[in-house]
Amino acid sequence: MDPHGQGEAQGWFQALPSPRTIPVPCSWNDLFDDAHTYVGLAWYRIEVWVPSGWRGRRVILRVGSATYAARVWVNGSLVTEHLGGNLPFAVEITQQLAWERANVIAIAVENEPKPERVPPGPPPGGGGVLGVAAGFPGTTYDFFPYSGLHRQVWLCAVPAVHIDDITVVTTIEGGDGIVNLKVATVGAEAGTGKARLDGIEADLVFRAGMAEATLRVPGARLWSPQDPYLYRLTVTLTDQARVVDIYALDIGIRTVAVRGDQILLNGQPIKLTGFGKHEDFALSGRGLNLPVWIRDYELLRWIGANSYRTSHYPYPEEVMQLADQRGVLVINEIPAVGLNMADSQQLTEQRLMQSQSQLRELIARDKNHPSTIMWCVANEPVARAPNDEVPLSPALKQTAIDAGTQFFRRVYDEAHRLDGTRPVTLVGVGGGPREWHKPFDVICINRYYGWYGGLGGRLDQAAAALARDLDELHQSFARPIIITEFGTDALPGTHSLPPEMWSEEYQVEFLRRYLDVAAQRPFMAGMHVWAFADFRTVQGVGRAGSMNYKGVFTRDRRPKMAALFLRSRWVGA
Repeated sequence: MDPHGQGEAQGWFQALPSPRTIPVPCSWNDLFDDAHTYVGLAWYRIEVWVPSGWRGRRVILRVGSATYAARVWVNGSLVTEHLGGNLPFAVEITQQLAWERANVIAIAVENEPKPERVPPGPPPGGGGVLGVAAGFPGTTYDFFPYSGLHRQVWLCAVPAVHIDDITVVTTIEGGDGIVNLKVATVGAEAGTGKARLDGIEADLVFRAGMAEATLRVPGARLWSPQDPYLYRLTVTLTDQARVVDIYALDIGIRTVAVRGDQILLNGQPIKLTGFGKHEDFALSGRGLNLPVWIRDYELLRWIGANSYRTSHYPYPEEVMQLADQRGVLVINEIPAVGLNMADSQQLTEQRLMQSQSQLRELIARDKNHPSTIMWCVANEPVARAPNDEVPLSPALKQTAIDAGTQFFRRVYDEAHRLDGTRPVTLVGVGGGPREWHKPFDVICINRYYGWYGGLGGRLDQAAAALARDLDELHQSFARPIIITEFGTDALPGTHSLPPEMWSEEYQVEFLRRYLDVAAQRPFMAGMHVWAFADFRTVQGVGRAGSMNYKGVFTRDRRPKMAALFLRSRWVGA
């Protein structure tokens, strides 16, 4: 750890003073007592020999996720920097490598909660979400600020001339699937190649490093939760009949669209059942934990869920591949949580640039996953005074609303410019400006009547308030509505009769009322319970044991009463 920022001046990219061992991927917070709440600068270092067989190839260093800001050195040379956790970045390091000795790779990572970042840090003096996140370490969101290298770091070699990117867009004509491809190369301004899928071929002719092709699949098996069929697409790049590169990926043929107040998958209405989640587990923190993810997908199947939202940041690529394979629908979200549009114009502009950058990185990574059916550009943005000390004046409130309207219009336009095949949404908070939903294709909201906001313990009144809210939203927008968060904390093993807050019985009754209200409204396109499993938060008086207990499973994936209730509701078992 480097709390005083002295490592670069002292050459820590060559050798670390008194280093300790850490696994990658992993968060450092749950491993070391002195790093439990540390979010400052820390250094990783490793020595690696590069295979001699890689000579003549381009060697790439790829970091799957460094939360939040990273700088990378190879043999003492700074080779790249990256801002924003949860998404990968890569850099060619061929020129910096040594072939006859070990190479020293160092990565400096810090997760400082700075106001200009996305997600932003809290303003001076604190601040939080609904008064529960104003704890320690300070955040503007209600989950723990895990820090470190959270996904794999790879060295890989590619040919000097290689396939750099593939974009797949699928449509349906009658019973046929239409697969449109765009292929980009590095090092080949011109050339030829082939695209193959299920015995069908199309020629590729590259000009300025780009080629396009269309493949028609007669009687295609359409990807869906009921039949998540994946075709293997293989693209080859040739130079005078010599194959110089091959790339293969699994694709699903499917379409997603919004018509009126319905979401259509392959032209048929679909309703989402599922959860908001967190990438959170003991010891590994937010580090990629594949056994946990396999278990989570098993539990999603068991409970009858067909979807989830990547709240509140992109999830690992392996997790998206599992969603493709298992037919799970995903609302894919950038880390724009904790945004306050009443902050200064300068901060708002800096956050806009970062949000657009994160959106570009996310779409570039996940555009070919059939499981991704929607992009989400923010969670619970607000327009309120810093620290909630005094309400904003009407004039300042309107200025903040107008700033948000501009902000989200620009992010929405960027999402559709990058990918015109999927709906785009924003998740609004209760009491938040409804104007911000206007450009979006699907209305997503988080609601907690009966838990937050003065109706705790009064579930009849809470259900009535929810019904009025949903009807007003539908009348205003006439678009599909999804409640992307609703739930209560339930301390495992706490019971009460009649149901009282914090008991497992109250959690069940709360969920029952919300699901009943939604079932009576055909325009409701989905219900995502908050949350799938209990997760760690910062320390504060609103979170017993630094935990959010809204999960229907415990943190170690034991079912609460709510999980059994949802299974009976969604599966009938």
